[in-house]
Amino acid sequence: MNIFEAAILGIVQGLAEFLPISSSGHLELCQQLMGLNGSSQAMLLLSVLLHAGTLVAVIVVFWEDWWGILKNLFKSRLLGLLFIASLPALAAALILDVDQLFGSGFLGIAFLITGLFLLLAEKLSHRGKHSSHNSEVGVKNALIMGCMQAVALMPGVSRSGSTLLGGVISGLDRKKAAKFSFMMSAPAIVGSLLLEGKDALESGAFSFLAENWLPMIVGVVLAAISGYLAIRYMLKLINRISLNWFALYVIILGAVVIALQLTGIGGLPPISFPFFHS
Repeated sequence: MNIFEAAILGIVQGLAEFLPISSSGHLELCQQLMGLNGSSQAMLLLSVLLHAGTLVAVIVVFWEDWWGILKNLFKSRLLGLLFIASLPALAAALILDVDQLFGSGFLGIAFLITGLFLLLAEKLSHRGKHSSHNSEVGVKNALIMGCMQAVALMPGVSRSGSTLLGGVISGLDRKKAAKFSFMMSAPAIVGSLLLEGKDALESGAFSFLAENWLPMIVGVVLAAISGYLAIRYMLKLINRISLNWFALYVIILGAVVIALQLTGIGGLPPISFPFFHS
């Protein structure tokens, strides 16, 4: 892996983690198109480090909220809501073997699912009760957004797009839903760090760090910077931009990926469905 490849993956991870377009889907697509699938241990290590970069972005943007949680650790309402929101995805991850359930050929379909979620979020956000501007996130909001985060365990389905839809469905306005969605990403990223870090240790992936430390650092720094900018962008513009533009992008991308899968161009794996892949 060279510095340019790590830089591209870092920027993609940071932007796609917090824009509703799927970071996992974009990273997988970039790796396949750049021919990086062969170095699986190096990619596993880079994935761990890129998640650390995006975690830094969430901590920096919402440092006042995290500091408030730390100061009132056992009385923090926000911490309780984040815990509730994390339970559905945790339960799903423990019960389901997502990697076995969904093959890499599900990618194009996953982009289309993300597009559908965003179209629904845009439509519902303009309806009566969904534009009521609830003052605070409550247990119901956290639980519904958590269930949508569990749905986003499907590889290639956007976590931020799914949870944003969950927030809108549960009655939040888009800005409140977006902020809580971004804060929900912290426990999710920590969970990914722990699981992927364990796999990286067991596979000996950290041995690649000595030879690839510079590309890895470049990737992490760019993931943190692009993640920070993506969060700031979405928080400032979420109520003024149409989610249909993001939906159009991922739907077109999904159609292109499916076309590449059907034709075999680009070396993408053939289309597969849950339970029906080799």
